[in-house]
Amino acid sequence: MNKQLNAWLERFGNFAVDTFHLLGLFVIGATIVWSAIHTYLHEIMTKPYATLDDILLLFIYLELGAMVGIFFRTHRLPVIFLLFISMTALTRYLAIDLKTLDDHKIITIVAAILLLAIAAFVLRFGEARYASPHEKISSREDLSDHQTTNIS
Repeated sequence: MNKQLNAWLERFGNFAVDTFHLLGLFVIGATIVWSAIHTYLHEIMTKPYATLDDILLLFIYLELGAMVGIFFRTHRLPVIFLLFISMTALTRYLAIDLKTLDDHKIITIVAAILLLAIAAFVLRFGEARYASPHEKISSREDLSDHQTTNIS
C-alpha cells in the first residue's frame, strides 16, 4: 500500500511539474509575443522609419522567443542565448546613448560585450568538445544556427 501511494504521488508530482512547466512556457512565450507586437505597432510603426535601436530590440525579442522555443523542445535552458541577448542589449544601449557616454563607460560596455562573447565561445567549445553523444544529438543538430556538411 505504501509503495503504491509513493508511486502515485511521484506520478502526480511529475504531472504537476510538467503542467506547471508547460503553462509557464506558454505564459512567457505569449508575453514575449505580446510585448514584441505592442512595441512594433505602437513604437516602431508610428515613426517614419525604424532606428538601429528599434531593430536591435526586435532581435532581442527574437532571441527571447527562440530561447523559449528551444527550452520547450529540449527541456534545457540554452544559456548561450542569454549571452546573445545580453550582448545585443549592451550593443543597443551603446548605440542609443553613445553620444552621452563618457570614454570610461564606453570602454566598460565594450569590455562587457567582449567578455560575453568569450563566454559564448567557451560554452560552444565546451559543448562541442565535452558534451555526451546524447546531448550533442538532442540539443544542437536540428536547432543550430549553422549547417554541417559531410565531405567524403
